[in-house]
Order: sequence, then structure tokens, then C-alpha cells
Amino acid sequence: MEHYNAVIIGAGPAGIFTALEIYRKKSPEFKVLIVDEGMDINKRACPARSKGECVRCNPCNIMSGWAGAGAFSDGKLSLSEEVGGNLTDYLPVNEVRELINYADSIYLDFGAPKEVFGLSDKKADDIAYECSKHNIKLIRCPVRHMGTEYSYDVLKAMYDYLETMPGFTFKSGTHADPIIKDNKAVGAVLSSKNGAAQEVSADFVVAAPGRGGAGWLNGIAKQSNIQITNNEVDIGVRVECPNSVMDHLTKHLYEAKMVYYSDTFENKVRTFCMNPGGIVSEEHYNAGFNNTFKDSIAVVNGHSYADEGSHTENTNFALLVSTRFTQPFDQPIEYGRYIAQLGNMLTGGGVIVQRLGDLLLGRRTDESRLRKSTTRPTLTTAIPGDLSFVLPHRHLTSIIEAIKAFDKVAPGLYSKNTLLYGVEVKFYSSKVKVNESFETAVEGLYAIGDGAGITRGLMQASVTGVVVARSICEKI
Repeated sequence: MEHYNAVIIGAGPAGIFTALEIYRKKSPEFKVLIVDEGMDINKRACPARSKGECVRCNPCNIMSGWAGAGAFSDGKLSLSEEVGGNLTDYLPVNEVRELINYADSIYLDFGAPKEVFGLSDKKADDIAYECSKHNIKLIRCPVRHMGTEYSYDVLKAMYDYLETMPGFTFKSGTHADPIIKDNKAVGAVLSSKNGAAQEVSADFVVAAPGRGGAGWLNGIAKQSNIQITNNEVDIGVRVECPNSVMDHLTKHLYEAKMVYYSDTFENKVRTFCMNPGGIVSEEHYNAGFNNTFKDSIAVVNGHSYADEGSHTENTNFALLVSTRFTQPFDQPIEYGRYIAQLGNMLTGGGVIVQRLGDLLLGRRTDESRLRKSTTRPTLTTAIPGDLSFVLPHRHLTSIIEAIKAFDKVAPGLYSKNTLLYGVEVKFYSSKVKVNESFETAVEGLYAIGDGAGITRGLMQASVTGVVVARSICEKI
């Protein structure tokens, strides 16, 4: 049986940084295996980018493979402990800040752009002051924007570096499940698409599956009696409007992270993943390895390129309603999937788009009405429809009230031609219980990143990998 010092399940930023940090501390001969259901980064490509439509890869090439969703994401590195996760629940604030700076330096070493947005205190102060007039909280966060093209290049450079380590192995197109004996992780079962399976032994197993694997990790935790708690469930839409509406904010902040508590229900509504000059995209979460595409769900996301020559005339961002459910509810991931499936049901499996004006008038957007929109949709495969048949009344009301409030600081947002795409769901709503090193109650089994419900973005996911790597290196 092949033996590894560490088996890492998931090749997103959390898994990659685990391997990078291990090799910064240990010999190149140290045996590390990373396993992912998707392909290596040299073979990853989203056909929708060239063909103009989703061809329903299984697993989704945007979500799976080396670098995870980060390879095709907007590549925002949030340089504040307040944004992108809950690391301060596990580690002191000063330590988290040091770790963020350390992880950021690694991104820079591998080619991330040097420019940081949001450092202009005077302008950010002015924007925050204006927001406060309208009961809006602006969350201050410096952002290093890699853009979709630089995200790919930086994460590929990390792959190329790790490939030079004699002890490193990456297995693509492979599913993995940890082997647990006597409450200790001792290896993993590896399964290929053709059904072939093999067991490998390991000193440590790191579960870093990303959001797409949140349900899988949830199942592993339940089987192993690892405690799970519910995070907030974030469900909403992706908003698209002309750059002219948001430019005065994004020019200085790049991403304006705004929070508003809705008037009717006082639900928290927040902006997330803002993409100036960006593109709305469709991505797919599969139900599990070797499942047919009918088991997956289509959700909406967005990204933008660093190269201004690739910019569109629109800005897009997520608008998410956060709800914290209490007992006896214990299925936040399934709840999010259910809402997304309703949208897929109405479109035949794709993403819905609706003009805000049509939503306010209680009517469906059809092809004719969409053609009249002065905001041209960048996701051309989106199906015109009616989000009121999909999102719960509480969510839809909160979204509309938030857009109306944000219009006070971004005039023109509350326009009939603002486009809303649905559904946007963030699958980090189940949080696996871990200690300060992100080790679970099962000895030698770590759980990190977005899929573990601990982080919500590239930077903090990367930091969890660094922490785990240092813990492993101290034990060997």
C-alpha cells in the first residue's frame, strides 16, 4: 500500500497552501498527495468561455480541478481579518493579520499584482460617511485584485513549483474518502471515474473540498461523529448594472462591501464579490462524484479580468440575504440546494434573469422585455423569468429594500433596467467543529477552507492551509 505523510482532499487554495507550506518547512522528499475530482490546471477550460453556452461538464470545470473555483474566479485577495471568513473565532486577531500578510506575500512571490485597492483612507472615509447617512455599513477592506487571468497564472505557477518536489503527487479525476480507524485518520480510499479504487495510508488527512464539497464533508462529519453547527445561510441574486452606477465606489475600493438590515424583516443583506467591468457566469455544483448532470444545480456567479481591455460596460455583484436558522433545522446546505433547484426547474436547468422593473410590477421578464433593457446581460445564456416563483418572500422583499437603500449611495441602481440573476447560493453554511489548528475530533483529520464552513474566500482559505501545514510539520 502506498504511504504518504499527508493526503490532501481538494486542490483549491486551502489544499494548495497546505502543500506549499509543508514544503517550506520539510524536505522536498516529504510525501504529499493532493486529490481532486477535476483536472489539472493545464487541462482545465470552461467551454462556455469560447462556445457561449454551458456544455455541462461533469464535474464542472469552473468548480473542480487544480485551484478549485479560484482558477476562474475574479481573484480578490481580501487583506482584512474581517472579510472572507471566521478565522478570528479560532485564532487571536493579531495572529490572523500576520498570517494574512504571510499568505499574501506568497501570492506576490508567485506573480500576483502589486496594486492594492481600498488603501486611500480619505476617500474610503468619505464613502463610509455617505453610507452611514442611509443606515448602510461599509466594511473597510484592502483588496489585491488578481483578475481572472492572473488568478489562473498565479495558481498555475504554484502547481509548477510543487511539481518540482520529488515527494509531491497530484491525482486529478479522482474522488477520495478518508479512512478512519479507532477515531484516527489513517489514509484514504481513492476512486477514479472508471470505478477503480485503491487505498493509500497516511499520517495525516486534510479535507479541503471547497464549497462544492461542503455536502460531502458534512456527510463525513456525521459518519465520524464530528460536531457540526449551522452558519448563516446566504441566498440571493447577482445584480448587474452599468459601470456608471458603481464606478465612483469601485474606482477607490474596487469592491464596496456594504451591509444593510432590511426594513420589513431586519434581515442582513450584504454585497459580495463585486466585479467592475465584469461578466456574470454560470457554474454547477454536482451532487457527487460520478453522478449524472441531472443531479447537479446551476447557480450564478461573476468575475472580471485585470486587463481593462477585457472589461465590459457593466458591474456585477452578489446581493445575499443572511439567515441564521435555529433548532431543529440542521440542513442548511440542502436548503440552499432546494432554492437553487426551484430556479433550475423553471429554466430547464439554467440561470434566471429578470429586470428589476418587471419584478416590481409583478410580471415575468420575457425575451421582448429583456431586449428593451438598456443594461445588456453579460450572461447571454440566462433565461428570462420571474424570481418571485423561486426566492422566498422574505428574501425577495429584503433584496428589493436593500437595492432601494443602496441607490442612495449608488444612484441609478434602483432602476427598472437593473438585472437580477438567480439563484446565488454560498455553500459554507455547515461548520465543522475543529480546534485552533483546524484538526477535528478525529485524530489526524483536518477540515479547512470554504467547504468546512470556516472561510468564505481565497485569502482566509489559504491561511487555513498554512496553519494546518505548520501543525502537521510540528507533529512529524
